[in-house]
Amino acid sequence: MNGIEIIVCLLLLFMSVPDLCRWLRRPALAYPMFVVFGLLIAPLTGGEVKTMLVQAGQMGFLLLLFEVGLEIDLPRFREFRGPLAKALLWALLQYPVIFALGHFAGLRWVGCLIACAALTGCSVGMGYAGWKNYPGLEYQKRREILLMMLALEILAIVLMSVETTFYEQAPTWLVSLKLSGIVVVVGLISMFSRRIKLIIEHLLKQTTHWRVHLIVLFVLVVCAIGERLGLSAIKTAFFLGLFLSRIEHDGEPLETYIAPVSRRFLIPIFFFALGLQIPTEYLVSWTGLIAVGSAALIMGLRWVIQRVVLPVGGKQGERVSAFLLLCPNLTIVALAAGVLLHDPSTAHAASLVLLVGLFMTVPAILMLPAPPKGGQIDGRH
Repeated sequence: MNGIEIIVCLLLLFMSVPDLCRWLRRPALAYPMFVVFGLLIAPLTGGEVKTMLVQAGQMGFLLLLFEVGLEIDLPRFREFRGPLAKALLWALLQYPVIFALGHFAGLRWVGCLIACAALTGCSVGMGYAGWKNYPGLEYQKRREILLMMLALEILAIVLMSVETTFYEQAPTWLVSLKLSGIVVVVGLISMFSRRIKLIIEHLLKQTTHWRVHLIVLFVLVVCAIGERLGLSAIKTAFFLGLFLSRIEHDGEPLETYIAPVSRRFLIPIFFFALGLQIPTEYLVSWTGLIAVGSAALIMGLRWVIQRVVLPVGGKQGERVSAFLLLCPNLTIVALAAGVLLHDPSTAHAASLVLLVGLFMTVPAILMLPAPPKGGQIDGRH
């Protein structure tokens, strides 16, 4: 297939996949399906087309982190500290097994910690629909699970922000300086978040057709400034979204307005490009079998933790599968894979980590109760 044919197929794909997933009443399956399609189409793409899609996917990478930040609406610490402690214990109980799997895959100790943070994280945007429609839970238990999902996502991204700094550079005084730069940039974003909100709200109110393009361009400019000041663009995007999570216009959240560019185009390209970077032969090799086995091992460990150590949900009959709400992690794993794939020496391990996340996310979503027919899923919480 030549480049033009592939681009046309991609446009048709991006238009049809979300509708197909909604028809299946599994809207959270859209991103995993893009990864799968990338895996399947990889043998048909040439080097130039693949490079172009990977580079375009980096813009989707930024917007993905921005939307992850937007979807986190932090509660008061008094309410959050209990679920945060529970989420931390839930994650730490899995660290030894995941660290050993990462070492077996050939990752250095920092890479193993990145894999641990990613695979114990939770993609709230993917799991929220299942949480909203999960039956048989009283309000307090339901709220606690949602806060655990938020805590796991925040812990994963914050830990990965620090760990990737050590991964990219050897531990020296420069690393300490870079970490200090991260703190400074986050502080600046927090300090100027009100003014940034006013600019975006002005764009939403005063512009019409071009409001989406201007907002996305503004986000990219802020991310570029953050990178120049010492915080990588993707991390700047996350913290920017985190401080802007309450922006609304005409009763709609900010992510609704940028969805035509982000969720319907650039973010799907990012997941599709991730699939392109995984050799298709991995699916029918020992790598694929190891990924399936690793995903099954981690899910089995979580089932044991759920039953014996740290139950999630209400009564025993209700919480048998409630822990599955904490399992969709593909967006977080994609962030880790995006870092590891830049290093040729860890490309194989990065592909393995991504496949493990894929083989955890898809079964977890499929085993959750399906949303009701005709039900409208609200992505805000």
